[in-house]
Amino acid sequence: MSGSIYGNIFRVTTWGESHGKALGVVIDGCPAGISLKERDIQKEMDRRKPGSIKYGTQRKEEDKIEILSGVFEGKTTGTPISLILYNQDQRSRDYSNIQHIFRPGHADMGFENKYGIRDYRGGGRSSGRETAARVAAGAVAKKFLKELGVKINAYTLSIGDVKAENINIEQCKENNLYMPDNTAAEKAAKLLDKAMSERDSLGGIIECRAKGLPIGIGEPVFDKLDASIAKAITSIGAVKGIEFGDGFKAALSKGSVNNDDFYMRNGKVRKYSNHSGGVLGGFSDGSELVFRAAFKPTPSISQIQKTITDTGESTEIIINGRHDPIVVPRAVVVVEAMTAITLADLMLINMSARIDNIKKFYS
Repeated sequence: MSGSIYGNIFRVTTWGESHGKALGVVIDGCPAGISLKERDIQKEMDRRKPGSIKYGTQRKEEDKIEILSGVFEGKTTGTPISLILYNQDQRSRDYSNIQHIFRPGHADMGFENKYGIRDYRGGGRSSGRETAARVAAGAVAKKFLKELGVKINAYTLSIGDVKAENINIEQCKENNLYMPDNTAAEKAAKLLDKAMSERDSLGGIIECRAKGLPIGIGEPVFDKLDASIAKAITSIGAVKGIEFGDGFKAALSKGSVNNDDFYMRNGKVRKYSNHSGGVLGGFSDGSELVFRAAFKPTPSISQIQKTITDTGESTEIIINGRHDPIVVPRAVVVVEAMTAITLADLMLINMSARIDNIKKFYS
């Protein structure tokens, strides 16, 4: 299977399955000398840990991270960093009824047709549990970006048709939906309770912001900043859409409105507005990077659904097991992680953009 490696210089390789013995990640290209301890990574792991909130899967996993290599006396050594977390609460028997059935909304049919074999226990490699390895790598990327003054924050912007209106980042810590608006969180919780009572699920939108990016991060053609972020974010299983700045609203605007006028302040270029979401021509423009990702409703629901078997026979299915009625709150840290990994990679690539920078390093 190809496609488990992401990045050029700051490169991550994730491995493992939902019901396998363990999951992990190998990180190549992380610079030496960065302070890194298991507790730095663990605090990020705890944010997506299953069983931690009412509106998440009740699978109980500690997600305790272990550093196997690449760190010595609390500092990165420049060698590959290997991280592992062991699965402890698999209940593979919950999936015995789907061994020969394709679940609607899942990757089952694709796996069966592509490889001729699939791990039906919780989705195997295509399970959302794979993102635990991404979060571990993202924690390392965040440590690197912190050294450069870059900070990333994501939050639940909406669940179903309930949207956070009065944004206050501090309130994300005050409700278990990670919404920056406690009033909206209360409404969203009622909506989720109703969906759960109907054995159904909901989707939502995560907004992500990155501050501190210098001008010029990203490449002008295929590796544009927004194109690279889009690939990273849409690689998260439940994501079905992404937009930057005004996004699709820009199609309804005019150039005279959508363009962000420039001005100078303290010798630096500034913008009067940020309709672009911090990206111009594929480069960061020095303002805040802003994008939103749309997550579909969790496809694992315990209602009766029509489907087919792997031999083409029509049947019905009720999905058992422990599943999130919504993935959005636990996916917030996953969005941050993939953003951090992408920005770390692009910032390292950017170091070689000009010969004077290279000469300065080697002089």
